[in-house]
Amino acid sequence: MAEFTMELNDEQKEVRDWLHGFAADVMRPAAAEWDEREETPWPVIQEAAKVGIYSLDFYAQQYFDATGLGIPMAMEELFWGDAGIALSIVGTGLAAVGVLANGTEEQIGTWIPQMYGDASDVKVAAFCSSEPDAGSDVASMRTRAVYDETKDEWVINGTKTWATNGGIANVHVVVASVDPELGSKGHASFIVPPGTPGLTQGQKFKKHGIRASHTAEVVLDGVRVPGSCLLGGKEKLDERLARAREKARKGGERVKNAAMATFEASRPAVGAMAVGTARAAYEVALDYARTREQFGRPIIDNQGVAFQLADMRTRIDAARLLVWRASWMAVNGRPFEAAEGSMSKLFASETAKEVTAQAIQILGGNGYTREYPVERMHRDAAIYTIFEGTSEIQRLVISRTISGMPIR
Repeated sequence: MAEFTMELNDEQKEVRDWLHGFAADVMRPAAAEWDEREETPWPVIQEAAKVGIYSLDFYAQQYFDATGLGIPMAMEELFWGDAGIALSIVGTGLAAVGVLANGTEEQIGTWIPQMYGDASDVKVAAFCSSEPDAGSDVASMRTRAVYDETKDEWVINGTKTWATNGGIANVHVVVASVDPELGSKGHASFIVPPGTPGLTQGQKFKKHGIRASHTAEVVLDGVRVPGSCLLGGKEKLDERLARAREKARKGGERVKNAAMATFEASRPAVGAMAVGTARAAYEVALDYARTREQFGRPIIDNQGVAFQLADMRTRIDAARLLVWRASWMAVNGRPFEAAEGSMSKLFASETAKEVTAQAIQILGGNGYTREYPVERMHRDAAIYTIFEGTSEIQRLVISRTISGMPIR
């Protein structure tokens, strides 16, 4: 088991500095343009592919870092560069992880390369789970997948929403219900190959922030996929459904709690994204406070401004430590007995909103204009308290975990 340390090792520092350089030299100069265009920044993704950042190999290396700090470190640096562009770069990873976690070796080898393409012809993938009536309440999912035994095909019908890269993806990974009576335990994941009839893009959302990331509805109308596109295969699914039915009869609440543990492990990565955005805004505000003069002296000499910066830095460091702790616990198999994953996501998300708002206040009128990046960072930060479980859901998970109450 890897020992916990408060300092990155030499290899991690090298990767961090490499990512920071890409974020500073490639992402930041392009951030305002793609935010205004509200389009996928294909040239930036292509540059990330050329240097090896936009690739499965890179994220696999970080994911298997024995300290657990590889992913949060990478997320913080990329989202320090720009949240919208960063989400376009890492969004494919959501679908790739879905295949890695549930797919067979053959499925992994077949589909993940098609998700990324190559440096000369980059592709993206989409993970489609949320629905108009099933966001936080995943058990209410209405998208259905029905097996057609005569053709060995699955027929999928439903509408997905808030899908990063939805509709423009080369490969879609779709979560659908195969047994509604089992709630979230009756879900399965399916690959929808490129060009499959019946899959179309619905509404593309014009968002408050992270505008460089494509977010849209995905409509599935009689979509037919081969039986081989069921992640993990039908035999494994049938066994899992049988166990779930038996457990539900014996003690349904334990089944639901076990399902929530899966989400806990992924939330620190979102916390790290929030830390990156918060740190970026803090650094802009700190530099501005050092150089902006009022009444014959830098505004950082005023206690009101200096104390704000002190609070901002303290919250950022505290958020990072919560993220690192949860990430270390996850990779080392330590149980989240107090919902530490949700803690890290909750605190980091709220920190990003507060710090970016304080940055605007420190810059005053300048902070409210698009001439300075903190206005964009503040808009971007709003998403962290919403996706991957709202702050209210995180508080629910934490409170019910520490009280021993069931998480419904």
